[in-house]
Amino acid sequence: MAIHAKTFLLLALSNAIGVASAREIACDIVIYGGTSAGVAAAVQAKRMGKSVALVCPERRLGGMSSAGLGFTDAGSVAVIGGISREFYHRVWQHYQSDPAWRWQQRDEFQNRGQGVVAVDDKTETMWVFEPHVAANVFEALVRENGVEVYRDEWLDRNRGVSRSDGRIASMTTLSGTRYTGGMFIDASYEGDLVAAADVSYHVGREGNDAYGELHNGVQRDALHHPHNFAELGQPIDPYVTPGDPSSGLLPRISSDPPGVNGEGDRRIQAYCYRLCLTDHPDNRLPIERPNRYDARQYELLLRVFDTGWREFFAKYDPIPNRKTDVNNHGPFSMDNIGFNYDYPEASYERRAEILSEHRAYQQGLLYFLSHDERVPEEVRSRAAEWGLAKDEFQEQGGWSPQLYIREARRMVGSEVMTEHNVTGKRPVKAPVGMGSYTLDSHNAQRYVDESGYVQNEGDIGVRVPPYEIAYGALIPREDECENLLVPVCLSASHIAYGSIRMEPVFMVLGQSAATAAVLSIDSGRSVQEVDYDQLRARLIADGQILSASKTVTHSPSTARMPPSSAELAK
Repeated sequence: MAIHAKTFLLLALSNAIGVASAREIACDIVIYGGTSAGVAAAVQAKRMGKSVALVCPERRLGGMSSAGLGFTDAGSVAVIGGISREFYHRVWQHYQSDPAWRWQQRDEFQNRGQGVVAVDDKTETMWVFEPHVAANVFEALVRENGVEVYRDEWLDRNRGVSRSDGRIASMTTLSGTRYTGGMFIDASYEGDLVAAADVSYHVGREGNDAYGELHNGVQRDALHHPHNFAELGQPIDPYVTPGDPSSGLLPRISSDPPGVNGEGDRRIQAYCYRLCLTDHPDNRLPIERPNRYDARQYELLLRVFDTGWREFFAKYDPIPNRKTDVNNHGPFSMDNIGFNYDYPEASYERRAEILSEHRAYQQGLLYFLSHDERVPEEVRSRAAEWGLAKDEFQEQGGWSPQLYIREARRMVGSEVMTEHNVTGKRPVKAPVGMGSYTLDSHNAQRYVDESGYVQNEGDIGVRVPPYEIAYGALIPREDECENLLVPVCLSASHIAYGSIRMEPVFMVLGQSAATAAVLSIDSGRSVQEVDYDQLRARLIADGQILSASKTVTHSPSTARMPPSSAELAK
C-alpha cells in the first residue's frame, strides 16, 4: 500500500468534508484493493455480466506485479491458467515489437526467470517484465472490460463497514463515498476489509502445534537459503565494540530473546521494496543521499564484507532493457528485518511511517554501498554503476510506490490451508486454483545467539509439488459473513501462505473469487452455499487449472480468449 502526500491531505480533511462529498455507488460486486487479484476479480465479474466497483487505495493498478516484482515467482507455470495466464500472454505480446526494446536488443536479454524461462515463445507467455509494461496491461484489462475504478479511496477502517443479517451491506471510504453491493471481495494485501467486517484473522506465525506442522513458528535451526550469518563461515560479533556487550548492539540487531523452536509469535517475514534499477547511463537516476541518512545503520554489513563475502548483487535479477528486479540476498541486504511487526494492524498514519522507514533504509543502503570508503572498492564501484530507472515510476522519481507486503493479516476461514495441503500430504476439498512455489518465508528477526554472535531467523525454503487450493480458504466461516471472499489474505497458516502468496496465484484466486461471487448472486445463496460443481465447471470453461493432470501447455490464440474446457480436457 502506497501512502503519499495527496493521501495525507485526504486523511486530514476526510472528517471535515465527509458529509459534503458523500455519495453512494451501488453495484453487484464491490472489490477493495487494486492488486493483481483485484484486477483479475473485476475483469472476471464484468465478463460474467455483473456491475463492479474496483475501489483502490492505490493509484497504480496491479500491486507488486506492476511495482517492481517483474522477475515472477512462478513455480510451475503449467498450473497457471485463466486471466493470470492471459496477463503473462499480454506481456509476451508487448515484447514482440521492436520498439519495446528501447535500451537493449532482444537477443541480448538473458532468457531466465525464477526457475522458468523468461520468454516462452512456444506458449506465448513472458514471465519477466518491466513495471510499466505490467501497469499498462492491467490498465488495458480494466479499460477493455469496462471496469469502474475508484482510486485514492481508503476504507474507513473504524466505522466504514455496515453489516446486516450476517452480510456486509456497504463499505464507506474516508472520502465519504458509500459503496453498496450484493458481494464484497477483499483483494488488499493487508486484509483491512476482513478486519473491519469483524471476520476472524491471524497475524504472525502460529506454533507448530496449532496445525501439526513442521515449518511454522520460530525456526532457529532452519538455514535453507544463504540469507543467514552461518553462510559466512565465521561468526560475526554483534556489539559496537567487538567483544564488549556493554557497548551495545549494532543497529538492526534485536535484543529480544528469539523464542523456542516451533513456538508461535507475532513476528512476520520482512518487507522490502523490489527496486527497478538500471546500469544504462542514459536511463539512470543517481541514488541520492536520504535526508535521514545514518551510515551507522550499515556497520553490520561492513563486518559481513570483512569475511570476504561478495554476493550482494546476486539478486539483481535481470528484466528487459538493462533493468533489474532487486530482491533480498545474503545475511544483510534489502529486507528490513524486524521493522514491520505492527504494520498489518497499524493505522494509516503509522503505516506511512513504516513505509518511510523502509525507503530510508534501502535508499541509505544503496547510497552507503556506492559512497562509503569503508566498503570494499570492488563492491563500491559496482554499486555506483546502478541507479533508479528514469522511465519507471516517474511520479515517484523512480521509486516504487508499493512496499512488498509479503504477509499481513490472514483470514481464519471455512478451511485453513496448511503445510499438509501444500506439501501434498493432505488433499483439499473443492479446489479453485493451484499453487506450486516453494514454502518460502523471509527472515523474521535478527538476534544474538547463545554464543554471543548475530544470526537471522525465519528464512524457510522447502520445495513442494503443485497443489490444489481450497475454495473454503477464500470464504469466512458461515456464522461470520455470508457475502465476502478473500483471494489475497486468504485462510492459511503462516508457512502455507509462504507458498501461496505469489502474484500469479493471487490473480488465479481473484478470478475464482469473482466467479463464486457471481454464482452466489445468481443463486441467491451465501458464498458458503455456492454449488461447487457449477463453480468448477465455470472455472474450467474460463481456463482455470484445478488439477495437476489438466495443465496449460499452450497459449490462447488471442489475449481475450483463454483455453476452453474442451481444449483443457485434451
